[in-house]
Amino acid sequence: MPDSVSAPLAPPRVRFAPSPTGFLHVGSARTFIFNWLYARHNHGTMVLRLDDTDVERNTEASARSIFDGLRWLALDWDEEYKQSERLALHRHQAEAIFAKGLAYRDFTPAHATDDDNSSAQGAWLFNPGMREMSREESDRRAASGEPFALRYRVPRGPDSGVARILHFVDGVYGAQSRPADEVEDFALLRSDGMPTYHLASCVDDADLRISHIIRGQDHLTNTYKHLLIFEALGAAAPQFAHLPLLVAPDGAKLSKRKHGPVVSVTTYRDAGFLPQAFVNFLCLLGWSPKNDREFLTLDELTDLFTLEGVNRSNAVVNFNEELPFDEKAVWLNAEHIRALPVDELSRRLEPFFEQAAFHPTPEKVAAVTPLIRERIKLLRDAVSAADFFFVSELAPYDPAELIPQKGDAAMALRVLETAQQVLAATNFDHDSLDAALRGAAAQLGLKAGQAFQPIRVAVCGRKNAPPLFETLVVLGRDTCLARIRQAEEKLAPLG
Repeated sequence: MPDSVSAPLAPPRVRFAPSPTGFLHVGSARTFIFNWLYARHNHGTMVLRLDDTDVERNTEASARSIFDGLRWLALDWDEEYKQSERLALHRHQAEAIFAKGLAYRDFTPAHATDDDNSSAQGAWLFNPGMREMSREESDRRAASGEPFALRYRVPRGPDSGVARILHFVDGVYGAQSRPADEVEDFALLRSDGMPTYHLASCVDDADLRISHIIRGQDHLTNTYKHLLIFEALGAAAPQFAHLPLLVAPDGAKLSKRKHGPVVSVTTYRDAGFLPQAFVNFLCLLGWSPKNDREFLTLDELTDLFTLEGVNRSNAVVNFNEELPFDEKAVWLNAEHIRALPVDELSRRLEPFFEQAAFHPTPEKVAAVTPLIRERIKLLRDAVSAADFFFVSELAPYDPAELIPQKGDAAMALRVLETAQQVLAATNFDHDSLDAALRGAAAQLGLKAGQAFQPIRVAVCGRKNAPPLFETLVVLGRDTCLARIRQAEEKLAPLG
């Protein structure tokens, strides 16, 4: 890889150019992140350009979804453009290319609507009848109103006497080359006058002075067409770097159609991923830092990111019906949750409690947060981990849960009766409750674990709960006493 790709002499200008034809795909999000990191690492400019010229497929809902996903990632950009607002420039440049004799009109109905997928025509490379039509005949038919597509006249052996080789050095995949004879005469303008992806993208990249194009590996073959367009525009081609694809466990490319919500960024947001954890996870799909660490902050990612660290192999996102999210993504999210300051984590948990109709006060959430931080992997887990702090009535539970190991209902009842007396008379702070309840357990001749289980289940409705004394303090004396009385009523038939 040339040094100019990994360490540009001038601050780079990179772009992320999504098409608003669906939600923000995780692969697209990773492309945005890699562009962002490259720009920030090299003190460059991050450009966001909405490639919205496909009017039949673009929707406002998709555009909103894309922007919602990008804003959630909390990575800014420096300049913003809409391709649809630049159509006059695209058409002007197409006409200039035509005037240079580098394009021709194709009046063939079968090809008049060709867009960016001409290569799907199989062995089709060009239509001799249209390519070799005289300019006079072409002008006459166009003047009569006959629809046409404008095609690039790809240089071929018979035209120049020698087969031309198109080549470039990719920032990830290295030296690439292909005979021009293998590239079809691709469309620049459709028959309705709208620019194709190839033309609009290259014209905008040249006009916006994009220096580095970092995009998915599925665009690698498009680069040969783009080299020709940049040449026709009289513009130096940017440096290219193509990223390995994200694939499902079976090796299939991650697809909105096939894999559904699991490939949407908003699915991760709504499930309770932290944006910094999600960014961390996506970076590790196809890129490796030299120090091989996995938990990385955004500042560390920015400092470490280089194109040399990008792998050539496709990256697997592991998920299945039972486990909808990659285990590493969930693990990283838990690590980032534990690294958050309590006040920030509390702020992020509040919407999930609100969605569960708990209607908590910020003060209550702040008190609960440190008790559950080690117990949640996703922000949404807080709802099930902390529901008993907010509900007025506990969910039904099995009274047998109140009975400690190697004990019986009578033992559990004695513990709860004693706990009633202790909690009614003790200062409701951690140290006082700790001393009083441990003392009561000793008086009952029980180990602390045996004595604490009935109390924990009584106030929380479960065995697996946060530390007991902190939980009692947050719940408050009145709630604890009321729930212990209810537990005694549950145990009475068993005693």
